[in-house]
Amino acid sequence: MDTKHKRDRRFRRQFDAISRLVPALRGPIKALRGDRLRLLRIPLALLMVAGGVVSFLPFLGIWMLPLGLLLLAVDLAFMRGPVAAAMIRVRSKASILWRRWKHRSDPSV
Repeated sequence: MDTKHKRDRRFRRQFDAISRLVPALRGPIKALRGDRLRLLRIPLALLMVAGGVVSFLPFLGIWMLPLGLLLLAVDLAFMRGPVAAAMIRVRSKASILWRRWKHRSDPSV
C-alpha cells in the first residue's frame, strides 16, 4: 500500500472517529465531505483559518483555525497527513485530560 493511500485512509478514519464520538455531527460531516459542497467548502475553510488567526476579536476564536484546516485538508491532499496526525494527537490528549478530570471528580475514590 502506497503512502498516499495510507495517509488518505488515516484521514478518513479520523472523520469516522469524530462521527462515532459525537453522533450529532455525523450528518454535517458527511455533507461537508461530499463533492456537492466543494465550491462552498474552500472559501469557508479560508474564512475560518483567517478568523482563527484574528481570534482576539469577539466571536472569532481559535476554534476556527483547526476547523478551517480540517476543511481545507478535505480538498488539498498534501494537508491530509499533517492534519490527520494533529487530529490523532488532539484526540489522544483530550482523552487523557478527560480521564484525569473524571477521576478527579469521582467521589467514590
